[in-house]
Amino acid sequence: MLYPLPCVMVSCQKPGQRPNIITVAWTGTVCSDPAMVYISVRPERYSHEILCSTGEFVINLVSEKLTGSMDYCGVKSGRDVDKFAACHLTAIPSQTVKAPSIAESPVCIECAVEQMIKLGSHDMFLARVTGVTVDEDLLDEKGAFHLNRASLTSYSHGTYLSPGKILGTFGYSVRKRNNSKRRHK
Repeated sequence: MLYPLPCVMVSCQKPGQRPNIITVAWTGTVCSDPAMVYISVRPERYSHEILCSTGEFVINLVSEKLTGSMDYCGVKSGRDVDKFAACHLTAIPSQTVKAPSIAESPVCIECAVEQMIKLGSHDMFLARVTGVTVDEDLLDEKGAFHLNRASLTSYSHGTYLSPGKILGTFGYSVRKRNNSKRRHK
């Protein structure tokens, strides 16, 4: 019941085979130092065995423009179709892992599996972030990163969503209280 979730395209590849993409909504950050993330994948999925054998993958964030491709990659199996070709996506070399990144993704997070934990319906791949590539359009003239410019897609109970309006920024509730206090003499 913890919705909405990010929905991402995870790319992976066995040496000498075509690259594959799996759509994942069970994903997130688990630690900031060292930077670590997780994805959870059903053992029967085609990509599961690739992840187990290579121990690496790339989390490719999904913009509104990529939502159709992300949905396609979630309903078609890499056993049957070349998802990069079918979605007209570009597999590009990653910086730190052999799994390719998706060129059209605004942010590509390269990951090395530290541990695989069998949980039940899904196995969780706990991974260290080894590299990150971001679209230059997400950087301002000073090099500051602005992820909100990416128009990322999220998922809630079978529905894809676009981010809504800004409700506040980190710490706004404290700043608001401090600013609203009146001084009495």
